[in-house]
Amino acid sequence: EVQLAESGGGLVQPGSSLRLSCAASGFTFGSYDMSWLRQAPGKGPEWVSTISRGGGNTYYADSVKGRFTISRDNVKNTVYLQMDSLKPEDTAVYYCYFRVSTVVLGRRMTSDYWGQGTQVTVSS
Repeated sequence: EVQLAESGGGLVQPGSSLRLSCAASGFTFGSYDMSWLRQAPGKGPEWVSTISRGGGNTYYADSVKGRFTISRDNVKNTVYLQMDSLKPEDTAVYYCYFRVSTVVLGRRMTSDYWGQGTQVTVSS
């Protein structure tokens, strides 16, 4: 069974830092790109960052570029999100995410996996 367990959220002041972790199990972690998404109150999910399966390539939303750093440890089956210079607009539930894409009878099928999320609140 695929499991993604996020941790590390909390209530912090603007300008502070947090490090989120996502412990993965039930699948071959090193075979998949991993992402962080977030959802703010009253808004839809927003992509934050993605790291390639080997960790050599990272991608960021413009809203977090230069402040957030994604990384992974394929031995510990864990993906991290280091968040620095936090702003009130970073307040959201943060989710670890990956997608499995396969071809079945010539048709591409996808399955999306999310964790339960961890709350990040940035407020003075």
